[in-house]
Amino acid sequence: MTETIRLATRGSDLALRQARRVADALGTRRRNVELLEVETTGDAIRDELIHRLGKTGAFVRSLDEKVIDGEADAAVHSMKDMPTEFPSELVVAGVPERAAPGDVLVTPEGSTLSALPDGATVGTASLRRKAQLLAERPDLEVRPLRGNVDTRVEKLLAPTVRAEWDRRVEADDREDHEGGPDYDRPPEAWREGLPELERRALDRDPDTEFDAIVLAEAGLDRIGLLEDVAYRRLPKPFVSAPGQGALAVTARDDGAAASIQEALDHPRTRVETTVERTVLGTLGGGCVAPIGIYAIVQGEHVQTTVRVLSQDGTEEIEASRELPAEHHPEAARSFAEELAERGAKDLIARARRETE
Repeated sequence: MTETIRLATRGSDLALRQARRVADALGTRRRNVELLEVETTGDAIRDELIHRLGKTGAFVRSLDEKVIDGEADAAVHSMKDMPTEFPSELVVAGVPERAAPGDVLVTPEGSTLSALPDGATVGTASLRRKAQLLAERPDLEVRPLRGNVDTRVEKLLAPTVRAEWDRRVEADDREDHEGGPDYDRPPEAWREGLPELERRALDRDPDTEFDAIVLAEAGLDRIGLLEDVAYRRLPKPFVSAPGQGALAVTARDDGAAASIQEALDHPRTRVETTVERTVLGTLGGGCVAPIGIYAIVQGEHVQTTVRVLSQDGTEEIEASRELPAEHHPEAARSFAEELAERGAKDLIARARRETE
């Protein structure tokens, strides 16, 4: 008899691509996988920043409720979206191998962070990214930016593409096609020759003109845009969000969970993300404070870096520690407690007050 697993997922392009990867890994001759698209709170409320969407779990709760209610057998999440407070009815059944965990700076021409002009406008919806950007470049104007990954890129590219369109239309109106190698082509022909991403950007009229935006490298890669944009990886001291680049498949603690774990689980990624989420849960920051946590297994240890900042990036508590892999949950909790005593708890409490 053929088993069918129903996977709940958000309906964005990125979420569907991630869910299909999980479905491909789970699917066998004896197991069918069906996708169930669900609109989450984070999808429905488009004019709020992520840290104001019910504090935690804006993109997660609606999916997990489908699993708890029995309408789905499992749900696929971006792990960085998952709150550390987890429904008792569910388990994290599968943690596939992690993709690139870091952030990238995307600009129209591939600039580095240091090369951005004074007072440049950078877009992000993340408190963590904003605080780390300001810590490195206090002169930057960091402005809110929401939307799916491709939408954010289109908003960045729109002013540059529209300016070129306007130049070509003006030249065409003058019947003076000098000024560019392709100005002998009508504007519409030039438009049709653009890559799809730039054609979509041309139809946008964003409220803010961004010099750069910051995105997760894994998200760009998973929707196939990494080769279509000019980007630079953000180097140290930038620290990624806990769980960034990783997926988590939640399920009820039954036969489906065991089947998912056997097919999907990547032990090293599970250890690394467990450390990151344990530190986050112990500190209690959720998504209301600028916290970066990154762990990587190195032999018998888990090298862990934590960075907790004030919202304006002027204050921070930062530390790195080698934690024993054998006892990583306990060691992660102890590390977080030390950071809390050093002042991380106070920074998080202040951030929480500022976001209320």
